[in-house]
Amino acid sequence: MTRYKREAGPEKLAAAARAAGVTDPLVLDAMRRTPRAVFVPAAYADRAYDDGPVPIPRHQVTTQPSLCAMMIAVLRLDGTQQVLEVGTGYGYQTALLARLAARVVSIEIWPDLAEQARRNLAAQGIGNAVVLVGDGSEGAPDYGPFDAVVVCAAFPRVPRPLAAQLRTAGRLVQPVGPGGAEQVVLYEEDAGGLRRVRALTWASFVRLHGRYGFPRPAA
Repeated sequence: MTRYKREAGPEKLAAAARAAGVTDPLVLDAMRRTPRAVFVPAAYADRAYDDGPVPIPRHQVTTQPSLCAMMIAVLRLDGTQQVLEVGTGYGYQTALLARLAARVVSIEIWPDLAEQARRNLAAQGIGNAVVLVGDGSEGAPDYGPFDAVVVCAAFPRVPRPLAAQLRTAGRLVQPVGPGGAEQVVLYEEDAGGLRRVRALTWASFVRLHGRYGFPRPAA
C-alpha cells in the first residue's frame, strides 16, 4: 500500500498538470519523478499530492504544482539550458527545473528556507541546482547569462537586472501585479529587448521583495 501511494502521488500531480493544459512530455515526466512530499513541511505531508499551495515558514506558500508545470513548460527546456529561478521556497520547482536543465541557479531571500531547500534537493540526489541566499530581484550576474528565468513572486514589472541577464531568444515567466492577484506572463528577449509574448493565467503569488521589487520585509 505504501508503494502504491508513493507512485500514485506524483502521477496525480502530473494528471493535474495535463488537465491544466500542459502537454510537454519532459515536464510531465519530471513531475512523475519528483516526490513533492519531500519538498513540503512534515506537518503538511498529507497535502503534498493535492494540486494546491502548501504553507511554508516566513509566511510563504509553495506554488500550486500544475501552475509550476505551466510556467516551466513555456520555457521550452530540453536539458541544455542555464536557468535562473527567483524564489526557491522548499525546492520543489527547483527540482523540476533541475530535471529539465543543465544547471539551475535559484535565489531565496530567507536563509532558513534556502538551507531547507538545499537539504531537500540533496536528499533527492539533485546536484545541478545551486541555491543562493540573496535579493532575487537583482538576479545572479556572476552565474549568468541565462537561457530562461522563472520568477515565483509578483511585481508590477520585470526587474531590469533579470531582463539584462537573459540571453537573446531567452524566455522569462513572471507573475505581474501587486501580489495576491496577478497575471502570469511570458516574455522573450530579442534584439529590441524584452518582449511580452502572452499571459498564461491569473494567479495569486506572494510579493517579490528586494532592491528592484517591493521593500524587503522585516526578519
